[in-house]
Amino acid sequence: MIKRELFYNRILPFVDKPVIKVITGIRRSGKSTFLKMLIRELESGGVPASNILYINKDSLSFEFLANYRDLHVYVTDTWSRVKGKKYLIIDEVQEIAEWEKAVAGFFADEVVDIYLTGSNADLLSSDLAEYITGRYVEFRLSTLTFSEFLTFRDQQAGNERNEFNHYLKYGGFPGIHQMLFDEEVITQYTGAIYSTILLRDVVARYQIRDVSLLERISRYLADNCGNITTARGISSYIKSQHLSCSADTVQNYLQWLVNAFMFQRVSRYDIKGKRQLELYDKYFLGDIGFMNVLFGDKADNISGKLENIVFHELVSRGYTLYVGKLADREIDFIATKGSEKMYIQVAYLLATEEVINREFGVLEAIPDNYPKMVLSLDEHFGRERNGIHWMNLIDFLKQG
Repeated sequence: MIKRELFYNRILPFVDKPVIKVITGIRRSGKSTFLKMLIRELESGGVPASNILYINKDSLSFEFLANYRDLHVYVTDTWSRVKGKKYLIIDEVQEIAEWEKAVAGFFADEVVDIYLTGSNADLLSSDLAEYITGRYVEFRLSTLTFSEFLTFRDQQAGNERNEFNHYLKYGGFPGIHQMLFDEEVITQYTGAIYSTILLRDVVARYQIRDVSLLERISRYLADNCGNITTARGISSYIKSQHLSCSADTVQNYLQWLVNAFMFQRVSRYDIKGKRQLELYDKYFLGDIGFMNVLFGDKADNISGKLENIVFHELVSRGYTLYVGKLADREIDFIATKGSEKMYIQVAYLLATEEVINREFGVLEAIPDNYPKMVLSLDEHFGRERNGIHWMNLIDFLKQG
């Protein structure tokens, strides 16, 4: 197992601290592997195996834990004779009905360090979440960044540009590195993840009857990755295909896809008016490998794919993101973290003066002095303009 240092170092300060650690993220992003690594670290630090209880709700061995009462009885009985500090680790906790009640009780005992994972963004938004409000810290685990992808590839890797093309095509699910590195094999594996999320985390969870409509909406979002999207616009598109679909229905489906981390939503921010806008969001895929699953290895929308990768990178670095609006122009990303802020434009190639003026010009028009950057796949552009920095996109990703 390869330790994902960036993520591990974010959680490390909270180990053995009186707060519940909740790890969320798309299925197969590595949450279970992280927990196993954590267990190994605890044991190597002297914690007896009997004091660590790992429950994996994806395993049939724990199918009997259906609700919070079952969980409470099982944990209490297992630890009835165990002394000292204990560690409770539950993988896919959302599969246990009303789990919050039991977890709050364990937390109140003050001798249990608790770690939970879940594959749904509304894990902590239910009415029952009040049981642990103010007692938890959430950590979002994404699929591999490009620098992590290179680490996983290790000795098998070719030159960085070739590896970036692999990353652009296959995405960042850690499991692909346990497979034969073959297009058909990887596409089948990633496709199976896509289907599992769609059917288990969306259709089954929200009791969706019109699965074909959900699939159409999902494909539309993927095909328009990096473009401004509205529920009304999607509804109009579907109606143009002689199908019935209201904007409210689309809005529900969009939210459920986001909850399952199949897509992630980025809102717009009016730079001049200094306010967040409620309409015209962008949606990015939870992993760029889904693009290959849905549409094959076509060269369409390369700019959207690159935006998706930069979005994924910035989120992994802990930034909160917005799409910037300045009059009738758009800034790809406003990235904030604490008092830090930067503006980023993403382009495929700065091949003409028109493209250069468009990408640099919108950043030049922003009336503040926060850092501004243009990223592209040009290898030797090497220019700055009015304090706006250019950087090769692959080099930027390698810094992560």
